[in-house]
Amino acid sequence: MNAAFPLAAPTLAAWLQQVAARETRVGIVGMGYVGLPLALLFSTEGFRVTGFDIDRAKVDALNAGRSYIQRIAPEEIVAARARGLTATTDFAEASACEAVLICVPTPLREDHVPDLHFVEDTVTALAPHLHAGQLLVLESTTYPGTTEELVVPLLERGGQTVLKKRDGDEASEEEVPLAGLMVAFSPEREDPGNTTTPRRDIPKVLGGMDPAATAAAAALYGSIFTRTVAMSSPAAAEMTKLLENIYRVVNIALVNELKQFCLVAGIDIWEVIAAASTKPFGFQAFYPGPGIGGHCIPVDPFYLSWRAGQMGLATRFIELAGEVNEAMPGFVVETARRALARAGQPLAGARVLLLGIAYKRDIDDLRESPALTIFDLLRQAGATVAYNDPYFPSIGHGRKYDLRLNSTPLTEVPGFDCVILVTDHTAYDYPALVAASRLFIDTRNATGGLAAANVVRC
Repeated sequence: MNAAFPLAAPTLAAWLQQVAARETRVGIVGMGYVGLPLALLFSTEGFRVTGFDIDRAKVDALNAGRSYIQRIAPEEIVAARARGLTATTDFAEASACEAVLICVPTPLREDHVPDLHFVEDTVTALAPHLHAGQLLVLESTTYPGTTEELVVPLLERGGQTVLKKRDGDEASEEEVPLAGLMVAFSPEREDPGNTTTPRRDIPKVLGGMDPAATAAAAALYGSIFTRTVAMSSPAAAEMTKLLENIYRVVNIALVNELKQFCLVAGIDIWEVIAAASTKPFGFQAFYPGPGIGGHCIPVDPFYLSWRAGQMGLATRFIELAGEVNEAMPGFVVETARRALARAGQPLAGARVLLLGIAYKRDIDDLRESPALTIFDLLRQAGATVAYNDPYFPSIGHGRKYDLRLNSTPLTEVPGFDCVILVTDHTAYDYPALVAASRLFIDTRNATGGLAAANVVRC
């Protein structure tokens, strides 16, 4: 039993009071692009935070006051350490936390089946160290039903009792000791590279297994976010995250298809989007590109389609959108092949430089980046491929890549047969790059204002 409640499980009222007094210790499992910013936000608001990760290098870096994420300054880590932030690989320390939040990856397998082994391993490792009166929240993006059908049974097999909603439950009895774990789901809503919306101003959606869990999660997150949105169940909260991202996937697929039509028809899709954006109602601009990246956008449609298939349902529209976006790296490579052929250079044997390998402008995140697929397709076609990215001086081995390369200096651009802009970092001087290139393929309209014969937009 932890030090805060040494004799018995707390009442919900006591739990809520402890949150209000900032006496709650918060444990966050997964110190990556989601977990670390969340840990810093809790720390800034006066909570004691323990970060958990199986990666010893991350734990050692945090405890030494170092940052391993570009957008997080080392000074933020140092300040959080001064406020009591600690990091560990020992899951037994979760017993001293009143709240434990899980922020681990939920990737897809190669066959587009959800891979939840990180969630399974985490819950299994935590279960022996948890106790009645704690709040456990899953933040990892997943299909509706994961919390109730995967997380809760794993906890119960680990000897835990999970509080569940009973028929007629409308509100929690705040003065009754909590007889089990409170379990909820609250999807992360990180937007790497967004410097205009403060993290705390992004509303926090949440849904608990019972009213106590919902109330506890709302209080905890309400202490660091300006608004919380309580849902009727964890599944409703899980579905909310999928809807948000599938909405984007479908619309990006739409403009990617329209872009291909416009290229053949001799129409500038970017001009069309700009004109359509002048309509004050009924239209939201989405933009084409070389493919989609990040953890959520390329993954979420397939999480839902897999879940629908389990239920005997078909999600043809959503699956098609995912397929359209997955095909975009191949479209980029085919555009390069044709452009090189017009110049008398076959793709096989060509020297190709990719500008930008991060999945998004001005971030140091490679997850599901379309640049990795383009890199692989070019190599398969026989090209010699290099990259430049100001956020990645070198790239080694990862889950979907094994490059082991250093970033090529931009001074070497003239020596390449083709330069492909994949990620439009603001640090790039596009007029200078176009002038130095033999052939410049622009997948982001970064050269839209330039009239240059060596530029091919795709």
